[in-house]
Amino acid sequence: MKVIYDSEVDVLKIVFNELKIDESDEGKPGVIFDYAKDGTIVSMEILDASKMTAPSAFQYEVTGKKRAV
Repeated sequence: MKVIYDSEVDVLKIVFNELKIDESDEGKPGVIFDYAKDGTIVSMEILDASKMTAPSAFQYEVTGKKRAV
């Protein structure tokens, strides 16, 4: 997973995997989900991120058991 904040365009993007994006959908105003052909969520973008989040001060945490792949 990657978390990318682009301050020039004020977009926060969370990339869950590297699958090819087949479709995008704006779930709520300013929140865009990108999907692979099979419906898997590839990434999520938050537009005007500095107004909706605090992208420069975030914490990353992984909880739960590690899955075998």
